[in-house]
Amino acid sequence: MSEMPRPAPNRWRVLALWLAGIVLVSTAGALLAPSRPAPDAARATEPVELGFDLHAPVVAARMVPNLAGLPEANTFGTVANAPQDVTAEAVPDGHLVHPTTPVPVFGQPGGDAIAVLPTTQLGSDTWVPVIAEEPGWVQVLLPSRPNGSTGWLSTQDSTLTIRSTTDRIVIDRAVFRLTLYRDHQQIGTWSVGVGTAAAPTPTGRTFVLASMTDVKQKFSPVIFPLGIHSATYTTYGGGPGTTGIHGWPTTDVFGRPSSDGCIRVPADALATFTAPADPVPIGTPVLIR
Repeated sequence: MSEMPRPAPNRWRVLALWLAGIVLVSTAGALLAPSRPAPDAARATEPVELGFDLHAPVVAARMVPNLAGLPEANTFGTVANAPQDVTAEAVPDGHLVHPTTPVPVFGQPGGDAIAVLPTTQLGSDTWVPVIAEEPGWVQVLLPSRPNGSTGWLSTQDSTLTIRSTTDRIVIDRAVFRLTLYRDHQQIGTWSVGVGTAAAPTPTGRTFVLASMTDVKQKFSPVIFPLGIHSATYTTYGGGPGTTGIHGWPTTDVFGRPSSDGCIRVPADALATFTAPADPVPIGTPVLIR
């Protein structure tokens, strides 16, 4: 089975066709792509004070003369030689990185470039969680296959913006429960639907990749793709099998295995996630256990 190719310049027309295919599927287990992205929800606090200076005189990243020859680290692609996340049970601390121009992703500090991190993902600005740091470098979670992919970014790259969020999402599959935390306080907890035994919701730590809406589908007013994929489906409805958080028009799906891998949440959960005064930011760490 092969991956869906990364969209060409006519991406939005292709993604609209993908959406039309998903609507015909009885359950929306893995994410569709948007025909109209929601406003960017990348709420962020003041710039982060990490253990490094963005412009400190450390060894710079190796020059990459041809970024076009590298795979793009997005939900459509695969970064086959990406380092795996070795502490997948720990929630990242909320430091987020956004590239204002495409930047190289390295396999290790000072090593070879293995991918390119784009500025946007599914219509939202790219914000990826920092999971480790070394002088001049940060390790981040990637939204590509295989699940658990990570990579290193050079903090000597002046196009990186680093900020922080205190939001956390924890999903407990065994008890069908999603909990949102903010400033170490529980904001809300909801009974949700998760994947069936045939198509389980993948586990591990990931993040909110984007926020999107599409008037052509009726099951959810907003959809939050995550940086993780179904282990059952290499494609779904024409898309890459991205797992996400979204609503559902009936309540009988909550509190039990009822999806093809996505997390189905009630309307009040979506309302909390999209509250105009304090939406869940793009890049918010998510732990699925």
